[in-house]
Amino acid sequence: MADTSDSRTPAQIEADIRRRREVLAETLDELGMRVHPKTIVGDAKAKVASSVDHTVGRAYVQVNRVVGQVKAQFTDEKGAPRLERVVPVAVAVVAVVGLLALGTRRRGD
Repeated sequence: MADTSDSRTPAQIEADIRRRREVLAETLDELGMRVHPKTIVGDAKAKVASSVDHTVGRAYVQVNRVVGQVKAQFTDEKGAPRLERVVPVAVAVVAVVGLLALGTRRRGD
C-alpha cells in the first residue's frame, strides 16, 4: 500500500506545483523552438555551409599541393627555373597554340 502521508503544507504543495509548471513551460518552449520550421531550416543551412567549407578547404589544400609539386618540377632548390625542363614545355605550348591557330584560320577560309 502506498504511503499517502505528506508533511507539506498546502502552500508548499502549491509552490511545488507552480515550480513544476514553470519548468514544464520552459521545456515546451524549448521543444517548440527545436521543431519550428525556421529552426530546422537554419540548422540544415548551417550543416550544408559547414560541409561546403570543409570540401572547399580540402580542395584548396589539394590544389596547393599539386601546384607545389608542379613548381618543384620546373624550379631548383633556390627557386631558379630549370631551363632543361622549362624550354621543352614552352616549345610544346607554342607548337600547340600555333597548330590551333592554323586550324582555326583554315576553317575560316
